[in-house]
Amino acid sequence: MNEIRGKQLKFLADANVERDIITRIAMLGYDIQWVPTAHISLDDETILKLAEKEGRILITNDKDFGELIFRQKRVSAGIVLIRMKEATGKQKAELIGKLITTCGDKLSGNFVVVTARKCRFLPMGGWV
Repeated sequence: MNEIRGKQLKFLADANVERDIITRIAMLGYDIQWVPTAHISLDDETILKLAEKEGRILITNDKDFGELIFRQKRVSAGIVLIRMKEATGKQKAELIGKLITTCGDKLSGNFVVVTARKCRFLPMGGWV
């Protein structure tokens, strides 16, 4: 079990997240569920509710979650949005693994946009 400041980080990976990323996070010892194996088919709204209910940080390639969080002022345990169209699954997995191990304490409560060059942390939930 991996903890950051006494709290275990848990993840929920959207259906569009590559298996390499799931494998990497699991190898690091984190609790991760992947929508295709945990649930048959869920829409974005249901995925977001599930992640919040279980206190999981959502990992996705789908920028529609930005709409749900910021325009609709929704609450979330945290979201990691991967924006690396040209990268392979292995390259994405390496970067996400590095993000979690070096910045895991900053993932909760933030909308994190990950590109090949940088990670941008946007605070969420100030509207609650």
